[in-house]
Amino acid sequence: MLRRELLKGAALAAAPAGLSRFAIAQPAAARTLKYVPHANPGNIDPFTNTAFVARDHAFLVFDQLYGMNERFEAQPQMVQGHVVENDGLLWRFTLREGLKFHDNTPVRGRDCVASIARWGKRDAFGQELIARVAEMKEESDRVFSIRLNRPFPKMIEAFSKVTTSCLFVMPERLANVDAFQNITEAVGSGPYRFVASEWVPGSRLAYTRNPDYVPVSGGQPSMTAGPKVAHFDRVEWHIIPDHSTAAAALQSGEIDWWEQPTADLFPVFMRGANARNIAVDIINSSGLIGIFRPNHLTAPFDNPAVRRAVLTAINQIDFMTAVIGETGVQGRPNLRREGIGYFAPESPSASAVGLDRLKKNVDAARSELQAAGAMGAKLVVLNATDLASINAASLVGADLFSRMGFNVDLVSTDWGTLVARRASKNPLEQGGWSGFFTFWSGVDHWNPASHASIRGHGANAWPGWPTIPAIEQQRNAWFDAPDEAAAKAATTEMQRIAFDEVPYVPTGMYYQPTAYRRNLTGMLKGQPPLFWNIRRA
Repeated sequence: MLRRELLKGAALAAAPAGLSRFAIAQPAAARTLKYVPHANPGNIDPFTNTAFVARDHAFLVFDQLYGMNERFEAQPQMVQGHVVENDGLLWRFTLREGLKFHDNTPVRGRDCVASIARWGKRDAFGQELIARVAEMKEESDRVFSIRLNRPFPKMIEAFSKVTTSCLFVMPERLANVDAFQNITEAVGSGPYRFVASEWVPGSRLAYTRNPDYVPVSGGQPSMTAGPKVAHFDRVEWHIIPDHSTAAAALQSGEIDWWEQPTADLFPVFMRGANARNIAVDIINSSGLIGIFRPNHLTAPFDNPAVRRAVLTAINQIDFMTAVIGETGVQGRPNLRREGIGYFAPESPSASAVGLDRLKKNVDAARSELQAAGAMGAKLVVLNATDLASINAASLVGADLFSRMGFNVDLVSTDWGTLVARRASKNPLEQGGWSGFFTFWSGVDHWNPASHASIRGHGANAWPGWPTIPAIEQQRNAWFDAPDEAAAKAATTEMQRIAFDEVPYVPTGMYYQPTAYRRNLTGMLKGQPPLFWNIRRA
């Protein structure tokens, strides 16, 4: 009893303001789900903010035209169905009846057209679609059409994807906001409404069940497909960067679900009384793939020989051990994987080509760096200390770079600040940067369509801005591939080119367990963390 009270007191004393207000009058605990995400969203625009946490927020508030089940199959969500005519050049979509935004306006074809247009300016998959669009228009309130100048058979795959940026449908007035400016409202048609008045940036976000939401009829929920039934009246996100505080709050029942507990806490949660009350489970079986993203616009990483030197030095298991430790969980005794190339190892795009470039040899890397004329070159490495995985990878990376012979300046901030700074194309002496470590879901690296970090389209690429025309040519070949063999040939060649040009350095892969109170049932597997179907027993 004393230990439980001490843990509860410690959690409330050390927590941010949002958590300490649990005692304020709120809906009954049984109807409120309290969740700790892995990071602070920063901004709530799911198109401009490619961070997972912004996407996870968006899945509560917005809906998609098509959902995706655990088998990565697309299923109608907001649409009743579609027809394809004129040899694949005309697509016509019909919306389900009764769809309504949170501001009580109906969802119309023009909202879908505007949302697709805005998303298509930012997302890698969407950009490929927009390049083939001759015209998009609303034919009636519930019908819109897309006329293409050449076929795009992966249309539904694009609309249903769960990788950032996902196609979320928002009201036309929000979708018409410049695609490179953040929206400041979160008004969707999804199962939960965002409570803007309770948003405390860096502390708390709140959502209430949307009473007007009409789930898809029939079928079973599976990842983002099927009926989305919200059982909680309220969902609260509490931003708790301090891991001991989050752990104490989960143990005491002050929170229900902690998305990404740190590796040192798995054994704590899996023994004694904690094991009876807390489940430690892997819901994302596609894993998380680590990368080091160099800035291709600034020295020394504007030189591909310097980028290749980093490949020579990398030992992926060192990074993954720092991130997730050596302790496993039930069903997966080892949470680490090495030998990771430029596509998820379980994906149809995976290949062993080029993996021999990962030599784990710092001495050889020093020689390469010397030959490239970059020995002693300054690196400004950005680090997010509020994300345990990124912080661990950054510390290992900074040490490795120093041993290679770089002059390393590790700039440690929070994730939101890192995301803002990485948008800068300035030189180092004017607030620029050399590189940063981050993670993508294995699903993000499943194929070239969703794989933003491998692209080489220069100024329009993800921060780091590599210009690698050969990769873009193979990406186009994959889109136009007549069969699976041709598609596999294109992705194999993409990996060969990537190991030579190095758009980024793969640092390994790990599986991230989540932790939640055992009185929660119905948690859906897959990607991302989802808040429908889940209920309190």
